[in-house]
Amino acid sequence: MSNNVDVLIIDDQPGVRRLLLEALAEEGLAVKAAGSGAEGLQMLAACRPYLVLLDMKMPGMNGVETLQEIRRHDMTLPVVMMSAYGDLEVMEQTRHLEVTHYLSKPFDLDEVRLLVRTVLAERLPVKGRQADIG
Repeated sequence: MSNNVDVLIIDDQPGVRRLLLEALAEEGLAVKAAGSGAEGLQMLAACRPYLVLLDMKMPGMNGVETLQEIRRHDMTLPVVMMSAYGDLEVMEQTRHLEVTHYLSKPFDLDEVRLLVRTVLAERLPVKGRQADIG
């Protein structure tokens, strides 16, 4: 069995992780979630996702630090940054790190589903996977 997943969620809020896991699993996607940046980086190496949904504000290793580590190993992996704060400074800090999209919390689940489908439809043919999802 392959360890590949479609989406890896990295967010310290259990409710957000659960909501996204359920919504994306209902779309037929393989989804895993981590509760911290450090845990997310460990899972990233093991599950090789096609997309990462990453929270900006987390205790310990925050989203910017996590994104920097992701980019040290893979500049092409799509990463969507999520934040409850309209933090322009953080957006500026991450601009050079090739963020695919920013999502403001609270987010609309239909918007998240559409964004994920769009990113994966662009990414999956490159990985040799079926692009007909959702």
